[in-house]
Amino acid sequence: MMVALAVGSAACATSGGVPRPFPGAPTVATKDPGATGAEGAGRASGAAAVVDPGALLGSPDLLGHRYDRRAVADFAMGFRGVPYRLGGTDPTGFDCSGLVQYVFAQYGIAVPRVVEEQWEFGDKIKPSDIEPGDLIFFNTKGRGDGASHVAIAIGGDSFVHAPNSTGVVRVEGLSSTYWGSRYIGARRIASASADN
Repeated sequence: MMVALAVGSAACATSGGVPRPFPGAPTVATKDPGATGAEGAGRASGAAAVVDPGALLGSPDLLGHRYDRRAVADFAMGFRGVPYRLGGTDPTGFDCSGLVQYVFAQYGIAVPRVVEEQWEFGDKIKPSDIEPGDLIFFNTKGRGDGASHVAIAIGGDSFVHAPNSTGVVRVEGLSSTYWGSRYIGARRIASASADN
């Protein structure tokens, strides 16, 4: 239907893109040698409104709270409405993997930058075991068997993600025809990752 058409052009930073880390990002080896610096961090794409990062949910109190998946999901929800920006890794604009990397970095966890590498990070889990804070992966390209899109589970079959160039960070569900048919798996970032 109309919803499927609106999200049908999902795009994320993949090894074919040029992702740019947010200022202060932990150093993580990637397959993309162009993923350095913070150039373009303040650019918003298209006609999307520029978001004042100070108006968004503040960073978690990392000294007062230990990492837990529910906190990750709740923090990610604070970015609903932030515009999609290809290569975006900060609250002025996110792509799907940039949102994941930024959110986990706030808890001291260095997650790889691109979707394909996030697909290999953490522990594989069954669909019935998905909990808030887990990563949910999709193949939106219709070819191959790898991941091209990532989201953060928030509970039930819902997830928060940065879906495409015409959208904003928002909540959707695996029960939708579009996302359900493109789901390829889920992974869990173990709490031990936070101690590394």
